[in-house]
Amino acid sequence: MIAALSKVIKRLHYPLGVMLTCVRWYVAYPLSLRDLEEMMAERGVSVDHATVHRWASKIVPVLAAVLRRRKRPVSKSWRMDETYIKVHGQWKYLYRTVDHEGDTIDFLLGAKRDCAAAQRFREHAIALHGEPDKITIDKSGANTAAIESYNAKHHSDIELRRCKYLNNIVEQDHRAIKRIVRPILGFKMFRCARILIAGIETMHMIRKGQLDCHDGEVLCDADQFNSLAF
Repeated sequence: MIAALSKVIKRLHYPLGVMLTCVRWYVAYPLSLRDLEEMMAERGVSVDHATVHRWASKIVPVLAAVLRRRKRPVSKSWRMDETYIKVHGQWKYLYRTVDHEGDTIDFLLGAKRDCAAAQRFREHAIALHGEPDKITIDKSGANTAAIESYNAKHHSDIELRRCKYLNNIVEQDHRAIKRIVRPILGFKMFRCARILIAGIETMHMIRKGQLDCHDGEVLCDADQFNSLAF
């Protein structure tokens, strides 16, 4: 993965530490790109806001992939829900799953809210973490159909629970993501939205203590984020 990051940044003519700091601030706090441009200027670093966006689009996918491999195990009791994200003036759907303790399991930005999209998300999450014992959802017909279809297709016996009270944990967890997205005022491109949301989710998982640090190290959030690059 170090080689992958080196390939990505070889034509980006800034120190890696500066780039990682800008990208981390962008995905960790409710800041706009122009906010970051001003903040770096105050620190003696001249960087255009469009350059910070380019750094994020190149670096985030590499770091997010590292975190997926280094993430702590999750439980077998899942809560699934979706929230809305505006992309190019249209509402898209961010599917998210957490376990009963609130740890993030998986997420996926989709263009539609239907059975096919829900099924794709379920299979992606299960491919990463294995089958859960139970999944709690709201009264969404698409989610219900997706889980029942998966059980029938794979001869599985995943328990399906429809309980809004039990699903509050994932609905509350959406707020941490929406808080960071709000200053962006909508994404311009679907691909950019997916990349940046992956970065926001990565930082959110670090804050929840989901990164498995080497040899039980105790690191601050910033050092954990930077450790994904080394």
